[in-house]
Amino acid sequence: MSGGENVVPYPSRAMVAAALLMFSAASAVAAESEGELAHRLEAVVRVHADIPVDARTAEYLGTQRGGAGVVIDDAGLVVTIGYLITEAMGAEVTTGSGRISRADVVGVDIASGLGLLRAAEPLAVKPMPIGTATALAEKTPVVVAGSGGPEAALPAVVVSRRSFAGYWEYLLEDAIFTAPPHPAWSGAALLGPDGKLAGIGSLVVSDAKADLPGNMFVPIDRLQPVMGDLLTLGRPSTPPRPWLGVNLRGLDGKLVVSRVAPEGPSDKAGVHHGDRVTAIDGAPVHELADFYHTLWRQGDAGVTVRLGVTRQGEEREIEVKTIDRYRYLKLDTTY
Repeated sequence: MSGGENVVPYPSRAMVAAALLMFSAASAVAAESEGELAHRLEAVVRVHADIPVDARTAEYLGTQRGGAGVVIDDAGLVVTIGYLITEAMGAEVTTGSGRISRADVVGVDIASGLGLLRAAEPLAVKPMPIGTATALAEKTPVVVAGSGGPEAALPAVVVSRRSFAGYWEYLLEDAIFTAPPHPAWSGAALLGPDGKLAGIGSLVVSDAKADLPGNMFVPIDRLQPVMGDLLTLGRPSTPPRPWLGVNLRGLDGKLVVSRVAPEGPSDKAGVHHGDRVTAIDGAPVHELADFYHTLWRQGDAGVTVRLGVTRQGEEREIEVKTIDRYRYLKLDTTY
């Protein structure tokens, strides 16, 4: 994950023109002119968030986070990638015309990785219509748009649809992978052939498909099921998953602890950096996705699990009382 500013230069005007041309040719709204497409891209705004230095995520995501977001209603509601605004004490959005507005954090859905902001006043841009990612199969032409209008838009192709397991206790079953990579992926808009919002940019990856670098997007379809809860509660109302507070790296079929969240469940239980996790409640685990599925089957947050651990060649079992991750994060300053 990356929470900092992306400094890779934007593409040339010729590449931008090619992006818009491709988008028009592939789109069901091909009658739209380049000017109309540019008008639609005004909905992609710049997002900046300030994070307290004592925030749980400040150490690895930073205290100054920047990326993009997409305006989705007339009252200034902006969807972005959640890690940009997690634990933010303040945020602002900037339109293509340079208008800056203070924004409040509405909520973050940890499961999908999506987040919502609300500008303090309505933004003078037309909201981007929300589409679906269900038909974005491999080889589908798309456009990836960061903030900055047409010059921040690039053509891309969907190269893979598969699950993505992140080392930070994150699993997205229906991730969208595109190539080539966009230089400003955080919170970028993924536009499908119909010209509607199909996904939100999350990561740059080296393996969008078989050693091909690209970006990973969260399907916009993951927003609607939690939209009501985020607007009213700031988080989903469903029972929280158990959270261990441990980062695991998959290395040759082995799961190795790369980081333990300070004062988190695993830290308190005695899990150490470098430990190899081999089982949960006696069930062997070898891959991240398998590890998460096994963990989440044990029950809701609060359940105690037994981690099989190898440390310096010695086998041991460590009991970890899981918690709700929302309770670990310092969210009081935002919602």
